[in-house]
Amino acid sequence: MPISFRFRLIPFIASLLLISLGIALAQWQTHRAEEKETLAAEMAERQHLPALALNAQTPPGQLLAFRKLQVSGQFIREWPLYLDNRPLQGKAGLYVLMPFKLANSSKYVLIARGWHPRDARDRMHVPDIPVPGGQVMLEGILRDRLERVMQLGQAEAVKPGSLLQNIDVEALAKQTRWDFYPFVLEQTSLENDGLSREWPMPSAGADKHRGYAFQWYALALMAFLFFVVTGFRRGKN
Repeated sequence: MPISFRFRLIPFIASLLLISLGIALAQWQTHRAEEKETLAAEMAERQHLPALALNAQTPPGQLLAFRKLQVSGQFIREWPLYLDNRPLQGKAGLYVLMPFKLANSSKYVLIARGWHPRDARDRMHVPDIPVPGGQVMLEGILRDRLERVMQLGQAEAVKPGSLLQNIDVEALAKQTRWDFYPFVLEQTSLENDGLSREWPMPSAGADKHRGYAFQWYALALMAFLFFVVTGFRRGKN
């Protein structure tokens, strides 16, 4: 019995829409993957540059995310802050933060000093970390913001010793009336303070986007094959 192909308008339109959607979304995911790969390359390149001294003369255009910075000044030891729910290598912990006033300047930088494990017996207990006194010089990685975690309810007002879920530098500046740079510096220079400074690098996620692109291309192909296969039938017409 001969096999013939029957063109049907409605299945054709539905298949065409699915094919167009699949290809468009696949191309968008591919573009996102290329952007993430470019970002990863920029991150690696900036971290290999020499540390940039941060002062009043530093051009703002050079203050790029993941650039190494060197700062000189003193910690505001009365203002420790803690970010909760920051695991490291599978262990529960928190980030220790502290404002830092630049030498010979009215500007401040929020320093992420390092990571400390949580107290397993008292979750609300925060560690008493020694703070260097006087003028110090340290290096770190500029982060436009720290990774955010899920927060239930409204964020509490920031005050010395606060245990927070997330930190907003702009809100901290309003609270303290200090002139902060709009970024956080993840300290990398070593100190004998018991803190870990193995800062996690953000995942570029290019592989994830390419995986999504493959799925959308597969959907477009399946829609095309479905239209072709279901269009064939046995018979004279």
